[in-house]
Amino acid sequence: MIDLTLHDTGPRSLRVREFYLGRQPILDRNQTVFGYELLFRNAPVGPAHITNELSATAAVIAHASQLGMEKTIGDALGFVNVDADVLMTDIFSFLPREKVVLEVAESMPLTPQVLARMTDLAGHGFRFALDDFSGDGANLAALLPLTDYVKMDLRALPPSTLARLAPRFQQDKKKLVAEKVETREEFKSCLDLGFDYFQGYYFSKPVIMSGKKLSPSQLAVMELMTLVTSDADNQEIERAIKRDVSLALNLLRLVNTPAVGARQRIDSLSQAVTILGRRQLQRWLQIMLYAEPSKRGHSMTPLLMLATTRGRLLELLAGKLRPSHRHVADIAFTVGIMSLMDTLFGMPMAEILAQIPVNDEVSQALLHRAGFFGDLLKLAECIERIEDMDDQIMPALNDLAISTDELVELEMSAFEWSDNVVRYAL
Repeated sequence: MIDLTLHDTGPRSLRVREFYLGRQPILDRNQTVFGYELLFRNAPVGPAHITNELSATAAVIAHASQLGMEKTIGDALGFVNVDADVLMTDIFSFLPREKVVLEVAESMPLTPQVLARMTDLAGHGFRFALDDFSGDGANLAALLPLTDYVKMDLRALPPSTLARLAPRFQQDKKKLVAEKVETREEFKSCLDLGFDYFQGYYFSKPVIMSGKKLSPSQLAVMELMTLVTSDADNQEIERAIKRDVSLALNLLRLVNTPAVGARQRIDSLSQAVTILGRRQLQRWLQIMLYAEPSKRGHSMTPLLMLATTRGRLLELLAGKLRPSHRHVADIAFTVGIMSLMDTLFGMPMAEILAQIPVNDEVSQALLHRAGFFGDLLKLAECIERIEDMDDQIMPALNDLAISTDELVELEMSAFEWSDNVVRYAL
């Protein structure tokens, strides 16, 4: 692991040896990914463990930047928590100002030096978001002119307060971000209040709809997956693809993404089927279930991003843990992708598995988070919800014998791969 020490202008010198990273999507009003809040947590590494996580952010950002910030956020914006100590460091030389929003808490001690530093950073193109907003802080008048975004926590502020404050900030031309949006009803309520952006996992929770049927495009994908897994010949598979124009176009887009790594452009369906092979074709069909361009349109982007990131992370973890068993990594990818199909289809997972034949290991992982693949899936879910489940990450890593260094590098690879897929899939 790279040891990285940053010296700030105060008495504290930071040294962080291990950390892990969470990435929470921020969606716009069309439910397209706009940005990610990057959440860094120290891994417990003994007596030297730094308890001030916000200050430690300076060191871990530097490390993450060395690994490649563009891998973490792709084309989106990165929202990063900073405190007064971090603001006074030289960390900002690591950050692409056009891609980063600095989140400051309303309760942050606001000395003349900190205020001058924020003004200077804003003058150099950095943007600020006001976080942990309570509505009556003494710092509000000083911070608001420097702020582009105001984040309001739905768990901390009652609906009446949101309704009272939203028009005030809109009048000041601030972009409003609703945090911890956990239900579609909360999303709709904030949408009606004029919020611009939404952070939370409401979009990944299954809404069970009785009598729901798969769309024609989804049915076409499922039928094609059946042909692939039943060893139908290539011509039969190609004819099935041609029967659905959107399926054919999406397949050609996907096979020409950097994530596939084809040495030459693939322009025909017969090429796609031949070059990809059955294993890869099945993988892209699984992805295309989420990329379906029908009535959902771009609203599926966050679910597609989450599913592809999960699938790739589970595949990379399985490859790391069982490197001599290629089929194990393939199964892990399938578990990650399928783990959100209850949300995609609006059906209980048990009903989905009754229609899609899977082996017992996959079934146990999806229904009960059990077994090797269930352990990998639980780890991925803990990382996604790092604010609420970070105490479960280290035990999971210890059980799997994976270091935090290895986890972060695999995560960044998964982020980059998923970003490449989603960028070209819709």
